[in-house]
Order: sequence, then C-alpha cells, then structure tokens
Amino acid sequence: MTRLAAALLAFFVLLTPAWAVPKFPALTGRVVDDANILSAQTKADLDTKLAALERKNSRQLVVVTIPSLGGYEISDYGYQLGRAWGIGQKGLNNGILFIVAPNEHKTRIEVGYGLEPIVTDALSSVIIQTQVLPPFRKGDFNAGVVAGTDALIEQLSLETSEAEKRAAAAAALPKGGDQQHPIGAIIALLIIGIFFVRVFGGWSLLPFLLSSGRGGSDWSGGGGGGWSSGGGGGGWSGGGGGSFGGGGSSGSW
Repeated sequence: MTRLAAALLAFFVLLTPAWAVPKFPALTGRVVDDANILSAQTKADLDTKLAALERKNSRQLVVVTIPSLGGYEISDYGYQLGRAWGIGQKGLNNGILFIVAPNEHKTRIEVGYGLEPIVTDALSSVIIQTQVLPPFRKGDFNAGVVAGTDALIEQLSLETSEAEKRAAAAAALPKGGDQQHPIGAIIALLIIGIFFVRVFGGWSLLPFLLSSGRGGSDWSGGGGGGWSSGGGGGGWSGGGGGSFGGGGSSGSW
C-alpha cells in the first residue's frame, strides 16, 4: 500500500500544471536582489566573498531576495528554486541558497545534500536566529544578509572535521526554528550570542557557546544542490545539478 501511495503521488506530481510552479527570478549572479533591499556596495562585497569561497573549495552559495513567495511556504519555494537554478557542482551537491522574502518577513537557508553534514538544519537555524533575524527586526536588511552570509562562508571554509564539530554543537540546542524554540531560550541565545560577537569580534566563538546547551534536536536533513559556475554578473549561471530536497531551516520576524 505504501508503494502504491508513493506511485500515485508521483503520478499526480507529474500531472501538476505549469501554473502551480512558483515563479522564479532569473539567476544573474551569486547575489540576486530581486526585492531591491540591498545596497550596491553590499551586493558587490557579497559577490567578492562568494566568488572567493567558490575558488577555494568549489562550494557555492547564492544570496537571493524575493519580492513575493507567491503563496508558497518558503521551504517549498527554496528547494524548488535550488532545483530550477541548478545550484551546486554536479555530482557534489555542494550548493546553498540564502533566501530572504522581506514582504512576507521570512528567510531560509536551503542546503544541498553534499553539505548537510556540515551545514545541518540545526546550525542553519542557529545562524538565522543569532545572525540574521536581530538586524532584520531592526529593519537593517544589509546587516542581516551580510551577517548570515559571513557565518555561512566561515562554516563552509572550515576543514570538514572542524565544521562537523560546530554542527554537532548546534545540535545540542532545543529543537526549533523561529516558531519552535522556547521564547526564553531564544532570548538567552540572542543576548549571549550578541555579547560574544561584540566582545570577540566574530561569529567563530558561537559554536563553543552552543556546546553547553541542553536537549536534543529534531531537525531533519533533506536538501541538496548542484551547479557549476560561469563568471560573475550577467555572464554567470548555474549549471548541472540542483538536487535539492528541503534541508535547512527557516525563520521569520
């Protein structure tokens, strides 16, 4: 019966009409600011950082702002966008999308299959809660996008063993996203996280802070990606992969 149900589901998915597919912006570069919330300087700085990451280890991160999710949940929109754009090197599935939908007050980190061991759902949630949402709640999209991108780049630049340790530390926190963390845990995490960032000048010490947390994690993996890059700007494009399946985390403000 389970196989029959799966077969029927696949059949109806294949019959889904074109109008049911989300409308995606064109992939014009590593930073696609379709919602027009980022300054020219921010976009240029981000593109430089993202290009450097790709040159270092072929891992590909795209920042995208969306004026409307078209009624879709951002998690559904995210993995479909990753597939449509073909993010991540083919065969490696090493792509990530950092999505911001300012009009719906939602954001998401969509993670490729190949990067799930080091950018887990739990770690994605920590980055969103501590780095992205505080500036967003103040209306500073540039600061939030830069902070979230920097945190992801830092994690993606580490050796695998060190990155896995940080991911494990994040998993020690209670289960959650913006709607699942107990409010007290969120407040405490934000206060202590901001203190460490201000005093020590970076996100790098945050995972050590998280290792003292209690509780388990119910985040489930799922996403994947694959793209090969061209150059920057209008000549740059995804190509080849796009095996996203929903891994990552979302937040709202």
